[in-house]
Amino acid sequence: MRRTIAFRSALLTVTLGLGVGVAATATPAGALEPDLGNPQVVATGLTVPWGLGFLPDGSALVAERNSARVLQVRPGTAPVTVATINGVSPAGEAGLLGLAVSPAFAQDRLVYVYFTAATDNRIVRLRLDAPQQQAVILSGLARANIHDGGRIAFGPDGMLYAGVGDAGNTANAQNRQRLNGKILRMRPDGGVPASGNPFPGSLVYSLGHRNVQGLAWDAQGRLYASEFGQNTWDEVNHIVAGGNYGWPTVEGRGNDTRFRNPIVVWTTAEASPSGATVDGTTLYVAALRGQRLWSVPLDGAGGAGTPVALLQGRYGRLRTAERAPDGSLWITTSNRDGRGTPAADDDRVIRFPAAGAPTTPPTAP
Repeated sequence: MRRTIAFRSALLTVTLGLGVGVAATATPAGALEPDLGNPQVVATGLTVPWGLGFLPDGSALVAERNSARVLQVRPGTAPVTVATINGVSPAGEAGLLGLAVSPAFAQDRLVYVYFTAATDNRIVRLRLDAPQQQAVILSGLARANIHDGGRIAFGPDGMLYAGVGDAGNTANAQNRQRLNGKILRMRPDGGVPASGNPFPGSLVYSLGHRNVQGLAWDAQGRLYASEFGQNTWDEVNHIVAGGNYGWPTVEGRGNDTRFRNPIVVWTTAEASPSGATVDGTTLYVAALRGQRLWSVPLDGAGGAGTPVALLQGRYGRLRTAERAPDGSLWITTSNRDGRGTPAADDDRVIRFPAAGAPTTPPTAP
C-alpha cells in the first residue's frame, strides 16, 4: 500500500502518532518465542525496506533504500511517509540503509539514518517534525555500489554502533586509519566516546570486516554481528573491542591466531545474512539469498549452538529482523532489490507476536 499525504496531514500524523504518552511494555530477557505460525502483515507494496526502528507508541519507522522515504507503519493502518531524506544517491546496494531511534526519543525526538550520498556514506540525525534539518554526525565513509554496510543501532551502553562495509576495497578492512571494513562505536553526536573504544581517538571498535549488516546484543551486553562472506562462508561473530575478524586474509574460520573466528558459518547459498536481533537466548538472522530466518541458540558465554532454518522460502529474501518492545518479532522482505522474485504485495513488513501473548499489537490513541 502506498499513500500520498499532504504535508499538513503528515505533520499531524507525526504530532499525534509519535506522542510520548503511550509507552510500549518492555519484555524480559527470557522472552517467549515468536509465533511464526501467526503472521500479521503490517505493510505491503514497499520497495526494499531496509532500516527499521520502534517508537514509544509501538509503531515502527521503516527506511526504504531506493526512495529515501521514512515510513511510519503499524498494523491495520496504511503506511505514512513521515520524512524524505535529502541527498540519498541510490545505486546497486547503496541508498537509504540503516535507521535507529534515539534511546531518549521521548525527550530529544531524534532519529538517526545511515545513507549513501553522491560522494560518501554518512550518518545523520533529524527530528521527524523537521526532517529537512539534518545534522551530519559522521561523513567521509567510502561509498560503492556494493559493500556499503549500513546497519546502525544503539547499544545498551547508549552508544551508536555502525557496521561499515569495505566498499569493495578489501585493503580497507585491515587499515586502522580507514573507517571502512569496521564496526564503529560513537557518541550520539558522532564523537569518540571517552572510554570503551580500543584505539585512542578512533571510532573503530572492531576491524577485519567485509560487509556487516546485522548488529544485536544479548542480555549480558555481548555484541553479535552478521557478515557477508565472499564466495564460500557467511558469518556470525561475537564482537569484542579491538577484535580483528580476518577479512580479507580469512573468510570463515581459520587457524591464524591474529584473528577471531566466527561463532557460526553458513555457505553463501543458505544465508547472505543481513539484519539480526536477539530475543531471550536466541539470535535471529534474516537471510537474503538463503530466503529464510535463521534461529541461532546462544550459549550464554559468547558462543552459539546449531542454527535452525525457519520460514524457509516462505517470504523470499529477508532483509531485516527486529524484536519490538512488546516482544513481537518483525521482519522485512527484500524481493524488489533486483535480486529477488517479488510477489504481488512485495515488499512487506511482517509481525509475529510472541507465542502466548495477545495477538493484537499496541495501537496509538
